[in-house]
Amino acid sequence: MSSKPAPTVVGTGAPALDLSPDELRAIVEQALLRIAPRARVLAIIPDKTRDDNTDLLFPCAAEILAARRVEQFDALVAQGTHMPMTEAEKRAKTGLHADLAAQGLGQIYDHQWNRPEELVTLGELSAERVCELTGGLIDQSVTVNLNRLLAPGRYDTVLVFGATVPHEVAGFAGGAKYFFPGIAGPDLTHATHWLGALATIERVIGRVETPTRHMIEAAAEFVPARIISLNSVVTRTEDNRLRTHALFAGDIRQAFRHAAEVSRHVHIKYTGRKYKRVVALLDEHYDELWVGGKASYKLGGIIEEGGELIIYAPHLHAISETHGLLIEKYGYAPLDRVREMVALSTELQANLAVAAHLAHVSYAGQRDETGRVVPRYRITMASALDEATCQRVNLGFIDHRLFHREDYESDPDTLVVERAGRDLYLVEPH
Repeated sequence: MSSKPAPTVVGTGAPALDLSPDELRAIVEQALLRIAPRARVLAIIPDKTRDDNTDLLFPCAAEILAARRVEQFDALVAQGTHMPMTEAEKRAKTGLHADLAAQGLGQIYDHQWNRPEELVTLGELSAERVCELTGGLIDQSVTVNLNRLLAPGRYDTVLVFGATVPHEVAGFAGGAKYFFPGIAGPDLTHATHWLGALATIERVIGRVETPTRHMIEAAAEFVPARIISLNSVVTRTEDNRLRTHALFAGDIRQAFRHAAEVSRHVHIKYTGRKYKRVVALLDEHYDELWVGGKASYKLGGIIEEGGELIIYAPHLHAISETHGLLIEKYGYAPLDRVREMVALSTELQANLAVAAHLAHVSYAGQRDETGRVVPRYRITMASALDEATCQRVNLGFIDHRLFHREDYESDPDTLVVERAGRDLYLVEPH
């Protein structure tokens, strides 16, 4: 591995800030000062399921690097196991709507996590190291395999673009998570998701120092290129304008933690109580339950035992384009039951990311009067999913055409949440 420069961070951020395009550009320019002429630069960018300001920052970076006369500037989409974006979606995400080459960009590559020929092995985290990083939750070695564009000698510098928000697997999104699982192969993709499930969502989401964070940051040490991480904190205003509260750039560990500190104040809401029912008006960026499950991840902490979560999402049309068959075969269930299913199924053992998703959506369990583990609350879908599909995965069903939010708004034991899945709701601070 190449030697890394001393950790440094530039930028600013606070919950009350609303950074202008000029202020954002100045931070990007300062962050890229060390990139020399003739350098080869790869940008890792979020996919369409993330709402962020890449379309503002990326054109700045492209212009600055073109003026610096870098030899190559390409982009790789950190889509994890999601479906690829269309060309129009890629242009919208990067903010480059005309000829890419004329704006200093070469190729925008898709990540294909399940094709071995598209991956490169950079090293291995030993069983002893994994056990140490995860507090004993996992005690097996993990191969560090990434997209082959990260192979030694391909690029000198890697720019990581992305927003920092509470996240169910890593605690907060951002930083090294854009490598693992963003552009990782199956080994770390499955390991990180299952680790997040074993650590339990209630002890992970909205926390910075988590077992998953420690493992993905240790794995990121194998990346041979210099890494410059650009960590934003954004929200949507009532008129749908994207507001940037923070942008920190530089060392992947430090810049992430600066951003997470702002995100903690911006993206976590405290209710002071639990509710019998929560109605989640799902954010429009989540069109399948693989990502739309964030409604449960981020609202489960404020739902009473035996309560209900209603997810209203007429735009949600699938369980998962990638993993739907497996999810429908096994269904959502609390962690204890999922662990039993994993122990009995080689299919789930080979797809631990799916197993983790099953437990995460169910959120938490409780024991009924017979001692059987059941979900702590029920989930009812008012979406484009049909009733039979919902039944197969252990979810309730409402015809979304018959859903009326005003039927719930006057109930003091019901909370209606706009843009559900974006902010984390807790009863009180950790």
